[in-house]
Amino acid sequence: MALQDGHPVYIHDDGKEIAFDAQASLASIARLTRELKDAKTQVEANATRLKNFDGIEDPDKAREALATVESLRQKKLVDAGELDAVKAEISKVFEGKLTEAEARAKTLEQQLVDEKIGGSFERSPFIAKKLAIPPDIARAFFGAAFRLEDGRTVAYDASGEKIYSRVRPGDLADFDEAMEVLVERYPRRDDILKGSGASGLNTTLAQAGKPGAKTLSRSAFDALTPKDRAGFVRDGGTVTA
Repeated sequence: MALQDGHPVYIHDDGKEIAFDAQASLASIARLTRELKDAKTQVEANATRLKNFDGIEDPDKAREALATVESLRQKKLVDAGELDAVKAEISKVFEGKLTEAEARAKTLEQQLVDEKIGGSFERSPFIAKKLAIPPDIARAFFGAAFRLEDGRTVAYDASGEKIYSRVRPGDLADFDEAMEVLVERYPRRDDILKGSGASGLNTTLAQAGKPGAKTLSRSAFDALTPKDRAGFVRDGGTVTA
């Protein structure tokens, strides 16, 4: 047997001669055997892990979902009880802000009403010229008939119907025209209308054609205020049937 560097010579099919190092070959075979065993173990382990992902068709979406979960975990989200407490606190703050805003809105609305409606009573030519009572008393009598709608003063009669203008059919009555209508429909309008410098009992006596008279009809007497009735009787007045 031919030797080369102390190793037997192996002749390949193509006639090429190569020295065969048996010891090195055995070492290579042992190394490859170990690597094959390790690879088989790794494959089996991977197969076991893959069973946990059965049904997952899109790995990218799965990774995104895992990243989201990890992000949420890192942010240490509050548990259910703490979350309810946070919600309650937010609701409390919001309700407080809402209540404050509503109170402020009501205050501004009242200021606007006082300016628009109260100012209308103060500036009314009809009240100044026709009524024997000051604007604040007129408002106490008739203020409830007026409302502020879309920035405009609107009057309502006793039946809850809007008062429309007589001179502008189809349009709502302005303040003075509405006041005139309300006063006309007021049962005791004679007590609040200006006369010839007289009001109350004197106005009634004047309308009866008996200034300073001591006698009144029952209907005229009944039209007086309780105070004027008492004054009439105290002054010696008499009531006829």
